[in-house]
Amino acid sequence: MSKQEEKREDVRTQKAPGVLYLCATPIGNLEDMTYRAVRILGEVPMIAAEDTRHTRQLLTHFDIHTKLTSYHEHNKMEKGQELIDWMLEGNDLACVSDAGLPGIADPGSMLAQQAIEAGIRVIPLPGANAALSALISSGLDTTRFSFVGFLPKTKQKRKERLDEVKNHRETLLFYEAPHHLKATMDELFDALGDRPAVLARELTKKFEEFSRGTLGTLRPSVSGIEPRGEYVIVVSGKTEENEETQTAKASPAELVEKYIEAGQSKKEAMRSAAQELGISRRDVYQTLLEQENG
Repeated sequence: MSKQEEKREDVRTQKAPGVLYLCATPIGNLEDMTYRAVRILGEVPMIAAEDTRHTRQLLTHFDIHTKLTSYHEHNKMEKGQELIDWMLEGNDLACVSDAGLPGIADPGSMLAQQAIEAGIRVIPLPGANAALSALISSGLDTTRFSFVGFLPKTKQKRKERLDEVKNHRETLLFYEAPHHLKATMDELFDALGDRPAVLARELTKKFEEFSRGTLGTLRPSVSGIEPRGEYVIVVSGKTEENEETQTAKASPAELVEKYIEAGQSKKEAMRSAAQELGISRRDVYQTLLEQENG
């Protein structure tokens, strides 16, 4: 047994370990902070935060003066063990992410695993979550869903992940940053086909927005603009209906008509149809011209 393990064993025999609180924080609107979370953050001796500067602003708003320590993706291996040892000495700790539930698309999940392995009690303090907030407001199936989160960084791994989920029957939930949105929407359309989908941005904030349609009709809306705010992309699971849609894509003329009915001008509709079919706008125009000439 190493000296460190002996120290932990001695601590266990002397006093009960502290508690790890996984504390949800607002995803935009500060009024979503719970009374319980405010109380616990004020009572614990230390808070582990993803970004201490960001969390300090939250604490200042609620007049909380608890000590902060940094715990994030780049220091989680070394810092996590320090925090475990600290809790084993009998100290309580609250873990927060920048927004939402710690452990969802952030390193809080590893700290919870380490705490459980060390015999430390883990207590959730529920609250806001972007993925679930988008899901319940999407109008898509909420009975079964899969949280995919951010896709991997490399093109090959992104393709592998999408291949894994493309046949799932449940609703799919993705996270994406605004500057990657267009590329991700293209990848989703190519991998999943033209399924019902919803883009949710700025959730709980002043400019909260939901864009509903299909992956095909939503792609043009993020083209040529600079999206703002973090996005949740909610996509319908695989069904017989969208499976048939993916197998038999609409003709250029049908797509142009669909986009015009959705409120686009003919020129915009031709551009959208060309993008969806992966052909040039000139080819779409030529097809329409041939159809008009009989």
